Amino acid sequence: MHYTAPLWLPSGHLQTIYPAIAIPKPPVKFRRERWDAADGDFVDVDFVDGDPGKPFLVMFHGLEGSSSSHYARAMMAAVAARGWSGAVPHFRGCSGEPNLAPRFYHSGDAQEIDWIIRRLRPRAQDKFYAVGVSLGGNALLRWLGESQHQAEIVDAAVSISAPLDLARGGESLGAGLNMLYTRMFLRSLKPKCLAKLDQHPGLFNRDAMMAARDLYDFDNVVTAPLHGYKDTDDYWNRASAKHILQDITVPTLVLNAQNDPFLPGRYLPRKASPYVTLEYPAHGGHVGFATGGMPGRLDWLPQRVMHFLEGGNSVRATAPELCEAGDHG
Repeated sequence: MHYTAPLWLPSGHLQTIYPAIAIPKPPVKFRRERWDAADGDFVDVDFVDGDPGKPFLVMFHGLEGSSSSHYARAMMAAVAARGWSGAVPHFRGCSGEPNLAPRFYHSGDAQEIDWIIRRLRPRAQDKFYAVGVSLGGNALLRWLGESQHQAEIVDAAVSISAPLDLARGGESLGAGLNMLYTRMFLRSLKPKCLAKLDQHPGLFNRDAMMAARDLYDFDNVVTAPLHGYKDTDDYWNRASAKHILQDITVPTLVLNAQNDPFLPGRYLPRKASPYVTLEYPAHGGHVGFATGGMPGRLDWLPQRVMHFLEGGNSVRATAPELCEAGDHG
């Protein structure tokens, strides 16, 4: 399924921003469960309850996303339309209520992915699929690669717009017009950090956190030390999914647009295991992939994901898309 951007969305920035803020999100009826975590914290999971005996799909959202994000609503509406069951787990602090533990979430959070997937798996009466978007896509890929054959409790997986190389992505988000996205993230993250300091005084340096102007500075003060990394460089290196793509044994689609402002196409990995399909369309932006005339539709991404999961997941099934970006080895 080849993606072609509408003529009225001519750039990666427009293809990123417009779908997120201007295309109407489909209605989805969610049912929420709160799970107690082993560290005394909680995780909120929003469910779509489908028909017995049909597939189950879990979707992990991106940085500061939720079940209300445009991509989550579009995906879960497609799940519901097929009578499937679905779940959107919220990373710590993203469900609308501050989490309790002295931690948040991060791009390499494979342990959290593992706990959630293993708790959900018994609910699947048929096929069980996992999808991750942006940060959630990178974390899902980390779990798939680190777990190797133990990840085969998932029948197939899809990663969408993941920052596969966190260092190159961080550099991109810290320069030029891309600072627009950085400022948006920091406007959301900093108030959460202040609330976290009220819960856990002295957890990190308040002044340094407030002074952070980009994600490199923020991760150096908050994300890296809170989650077991030495500093930003250590975090961005060790958590990048590009290192483990050759270790994945589950049929997996890695979908990234070459004009994604969060990770330019020249940094996209070219090698992966035979179970991984690297699909790099020329356009689409960051989790955009809008279609149709104005105001546009959000239907291409769910259709592409479903097509892959429902059988279009043969090895290297979409190599022509990758070839647009160059030799894939």
